[in-house]
Order: sequence, then structure tokens, then C-alpha cells
Amino acid sequence: MNNTNSKNIKSLGNWMHNLMLELYPICRSLAGPGNRESLFIIKKHIPIDILEVPSLKKVFDWTVPKEWSPKEAWIVDPNGKKRAVFSNNNLNLVSHSVPKNEEMDLSELLPHLYSLPAQPNVIPYVTSYYKEDWGFCMSEAEKKSLPKGKYQVFIDSKLEIGSMSLGEFLLPGESKKEILISTYICHPSMANDNLSGVVVAIGLYRLISQLKYRKYSYRFLFIPETIGSIAWLFHQDEHEIKERVIAGLVLSCIGNEGLFNWKKTRHGNSLIDRVVQLILKSSGVCMDFSPETGSDERQFCSPGFDMKIGLLSRSYPGTFSSYHTSADTPDKTPPNALEGSVDCLFNICMGMEVENIKYQRINPYGEPMLSKRGLYNNISIKKEEGIINSSDIRAHLMWVLNFSDGDHTLLDIAEKSGLDLNLLYKAAESATEANVLKKLLVSDID
Repeated sequence: MNNTNSKNIKSLGNWMHNLMLELYPICRSLAGPGNRESLFIIKKHIPIDILEVPSLKKVFDWTVPKEWSPKEAWIVDPNGKKRAVFSNNNLNLVSHSVPKNEEMDLSELLPHLYSLPAQPNVIPYVTSYYKEDWGFCMSEAEKKSLPKGKYQVFIDSKLEIGSMSLGEFLLPGESKKEILISTYICHPSMANDNLSGVVVAIGLYRLISQLKYRKYSYRFLFIPETIGSIAWLFHQDEHEIKERVIAGLVLSCIGNEGLFNWKKTRHGNSLIDRVVQLILKSSGVCMDFSPETGSDERQFCSPGFDMKIGLLSRSYPGTFSSYHTSADTPDKTPPNALEGSVDCLFNICMGMEVENIKYQRINPYGEPMLSKRGLYNNISIKKEEGIINSSDIRAHLMWVLNFSDGDHTLLDIAEKSGLDLNLLYKAAESATEANVLKKLLVSDID
């Protein structure tokens, strides 16, 4: 297996942030031109296929929504001042609002105005995906300042038959077994939720695609949340997909500087759960699966599919103050945080690449003499940021040498020792090159 250089990851931070800035102004929803525009930009950096699912198509218990095409919207108050102007901030318009051009009294308008009393200076994100309605969002401070009188409400939008767009790309590996990386594209002008998931997924693709060897294939999905994953699953063979996709991660709210959060798969102790828990042991928290909150892992883990897919975030959805508001701006997702996220995600994937490898001692009696094989002081196992110290080298090496009995996988050894899975792999490879170990199992190649 070939790892990648830390320079590759560090160079991605600013690149991912700039891509986020390009995508940020676009008004996305479940279906419409904003989603296609976003997918066309994404396609410049990862060669996705853009799949179209017709409006009103039944997918399991759901129906694909109509396309929404907003052009402009505003409210004019009794003094002639424009309020909640869509072109100033696309969160000002309730997503999927129907056309409107009508004069009304403030009392008639207020039921269609949304704000956050607890956060008086931000605009909330509100949708009306599955009910034809209209509305505007504004800060609580502005809402309180509205004078009594007549208002002109104007919404220039279309809600019409078209299709819902999904982006998908398969990066092939030696095996047809896949790791699924899924993220959602439906949110307008919010950075952590969830443009961070989009740019980190693309960053991961750039790193994984540079590997000289990949055991697994990697499938990337860029889809509207909930209805997108349901529609994608609807078009899969239930039995084939469970055989093909051995693990996966849904990326949500992964761009800030919070602790990593792993919401486990429905199984709770699958290979991906075990690997992630090792990777995050000092930099994050793991929580049990729950269907109450989260993202598309709920669809992938629904009983009929029961896939081994969890949710990776930096701040769990709904737990940070800027969630679903105009305060979720790109400055809250700095390049260094995006670097950290793609680094963590890449380490998880590399852990999956090596987890089931087994080694066996060529001479299992006693400890081998390391110095005469160049494995004691002269060994150069390199971490991405430099050479690890000799005591760490010896710790990883000694654990590998003792438990390379043909029965324990590298994941078993990592869990027993609490040591870094990828560094155990490097130690084992160094010992194999020195003819102290032999590799028994590289992968589940089809």
C-alpha cells in the first residue's frame, strides 16, 4: 500500500476553501438549476456522472419533488423600503416558495415570516419542500422593526416538472468491493452545513486517486439530503449493493474546528466502526447509532438495506450555534480545519485498506535480533510529518512481531495495543522487507 505525503494534504486546505467560496453563493434546493450548476462545478474536479431522476417519480414511500427555479423575491414595506431581498441572501426566501405578487396587511404577512428570537441578528434557513407554500426569512431584529401597514410581496419563482440531479463517481480499486463516501448538495449558502462535506469529499478523491495501489473501490455521491439517498437506493439491487458496499461514511458539518464525531453504523461494531474508533481515539468521540437525528446514514441503515455506513462530522448536525442560519459562513470553515478533516478521512480510508492484513513470523521462537537486520536504531518508519521517535518505532514493531502469528489482523493488533493502525502497517512492512515476517493476506480481492 502507498500512503500520501502531508504536503498533498496541506496544499488542499486553501484549494478546498476557494472551491467552497465558488459554490457558496449558489441557491441550491432538492431539485433545480442551482443543483445542476453546483454539480457542473464539482464535475471539473471529480469526473462525476450526473444522473437525473424525473419529478413526481415514486421512490419507495417518497415522491421526487418538482424543480424549483427562483429568480428574485422581496417585500416592500409601507415606507417603500425593500426587505428580505433574495438576491442579497438566498436564505431570505423560504426554499421552494411558490410565485407570489400581492399586497397584504402586516397581520396577513406575519404568518409567512420566519426568524429566530434566540438569535436576533441571523437569518434562519427554512424550507417547504413537500408543501406548496411561500414565505420569507429575516432576522428577529428586522422582523420586530416592521411598521404596521400594507406590504407588497413579490416572488418570481417556478415550481415545475423536471428532474432531480444526483452526482456519482466510482474510483476503481483492485477489488470490486466498495467504500461509499456520500455528502449532500441541497443546502443554499451555508458553509459547514454542508459545503464542507462537498469540498472534503473532493479533497479525499484527489488524495485517493493519487495512490499507486488501492485495495478497495471508492464510490462518491453528491446528492440532495434524504430524497437523494432514497432515490439512489431505489435504483440499486438490494442484495447486490449490500454485497458490494462493505462500508461507508456520510459527511456532514465537517468543516469547522470542533472535535470529530462518529455516529456508528446500525451494527455498532462493524469494521468501519472499529477503524474509525481507532483513528479518533485521541481526537474525537463516537456515539451509538440513532435514527432520530443525523443525515443520510439513516437511509443507508434502514432495515431493508442495513448497510455498514456511519456519519462523520466535526460538530454533529444541529449542535452548533450557526446551524441552519446565515451565520454559517465560509470564515467558520478555515483552510486548516478543512485540512484536518480530509486528513482524518484519508487516515480512515487507509485504515480500511490495511485492516485485514495478516502477517506471520518466519521464525516464531523468541524475539528476532533487530539490530543485525537494521530494524532497531536504523529503521526509518516515517510518519507524514517526519520520522517518528525510536521508542514509538520499537513499540509498533514489537507488537507486530509478537502478534504476527497468522491469526491476528492488523486491526486486531491495533485494538489490543492502542497503537496507530497505519504505523503498525509500516512497521510490519519494514519487518517483511527484512525477512522477519511474511504477509499472509493482503485483501479480499474478487
